[in-house]
Parts: sequence; structure tokens; C-alpha cells
Amino acid sequence: MKTFKLTVSTPDGNAFENEVLEICLRGTEGDFAIRADHIPFITATRSGKIRITDTEGDDRYGRVSEGILTVTKEKTTLLCMEFTLE
Repeated sequence: MKTFKLTVSTPDGNAFENEVLEICLRGTEGDFAIRADHIPFITATRSGKIRITDTEGDDRYGRVSEGILTVTKEKTTLLCMEFTLE
């Protein structure tokens, strides 16, 4: 399965930066997932759970505050105030 670069940035700097297979989180219209080659877009996100599937196919769960998600061909960036992984 193809990977993409995910960066999660908070006011304290980059909290996560790695190649991943998929992320799932809550948007303003409901939950959604991003995979490699997703169409470029920008959306607001809501506070809640986030699931990140790493390159080995293992899921990592965490919590994220509301923010802005930007998807481009080169990378996906989530800007938020707080981010934690379990």
C-alpha cells in the first residue's frame, strides 16, 4: 500500500512527522480518512480521536484538538493546538 507524509504541528512545534498509510479523524461534517493520492483540499477538523496507520499497518490512537487539515500531492499537514498519541 502506498504511503504519504503526515505532519502534525502545534504551537510547540511538530508533534508528529512521518510516512503513514492512513489517518482517520473528525471533520466538521463527520469522520473521514485520508490515504495516499487523496485529492488536494483544506478542511476544518473537530476535537476528538485520531487514528494513524503506520507503514507497518499498525494503528496508533490519540486525541487532537480542533484545527485545520491541508492535503496536497506532496504531504498532509494538520495544524492544531493539542495532539497526543497513546
